[in-house]
Amino acid sequence: MERIQSAIEKARKSRAANSHPRVTSKAEPAQVDTPMSRAAARQPDGRKDIWKDVTLFEPRETVLRSHRILAFEPGPDAVPYDMIRTKLLHQMRANKWSRVAITSPTSGSGKTMTCANVAFSIARQTDMFVMLVELDMRRPALAKALGLKDDCQFSRALLGEDEPEKHLRRYGSNLIFAANQNAERHPAELLQGVTAAEVLDELEKKYRPDIMIFDTAPLLANDDTIAFIDQVDCALLIAEAERSTIHELDKCEQDLSARTNVLGVMLNKCRYLSSHEDYGRDYGYL
Repeated sequence: MERIQSAIEKARKSRAANSHPRVTSKAEPAQVDTPMSRAAARQPDGRKDIWKDVTLFEPRETVLRSHRILAFEPGPDAVPYDMIRTKLLHQMRANKWSRVAITSPTSGSGKTMTCANVAFSIARQTDMFVMLVELDMRRPALAKALGLKDDCQFSRALLGEDEPEKHLRRYGSNLIFAANQNAERHPAELLQGVTAAEVLDELEKKYRPDIMIFDTAPLLANDDTIAFIDQVDCALLIAEAERSTIHELDKCEQDLSARTNVLGVMLNKCRYLSSHEDYGRDYGYL
């Protein structure tokens, strides 16, 4: 992993010398985190009442575990995703960001699994409100991973054909999923359209999630993610161990950094871990 990060960082610095910082309408001075600001953030804001109106969904634990979604409860298996959660939240709070896209160079890297695990991990903090929106619409996988069999097709909401609430499902009191049962024929055109952007803006305005996670298509497979990426504050790239190449990661990082802020690269499906990377299993859990 160090070799991958080193190569990506070297290429990033080389490009940064000749690039301009991304200008975004959300670029505001970072808010100082103080006891007073944290106390204010804990005050009731009415979101729980609004979120209660979303249809409740209770996934089966056996289904989640069979798809390697493990962070719905604390424990050794959740530790890697809890680490990602904490680093992600620190970055987003420091920059006052709310939207993050998670993508990968190619399919099969485990990005949907990562999205779900990170969403569940954040939602275990009961004062955090999280929305996971599936935008990988050529090969939607979120509904199957969750065991969701309802008639959910969020792409119809993005097209303006249905109200978004019809295709939203809530887990607990603070996690909402927007999934798709079937593939969408023209996702790139949909995501570049004005209607989809307006639907997402209205969804964010109504439910006021602390963080919106977007499960987006593989970057090198099509132009779907590039068509959408300028609507998020930042992006996380998922690399597949023993498959993703330095060249692929550098190309993806270059494409992403031209349009948004790149948080970094996460190595997935790694079979060989050093002793310090598996410390969660040696630590006590009640």
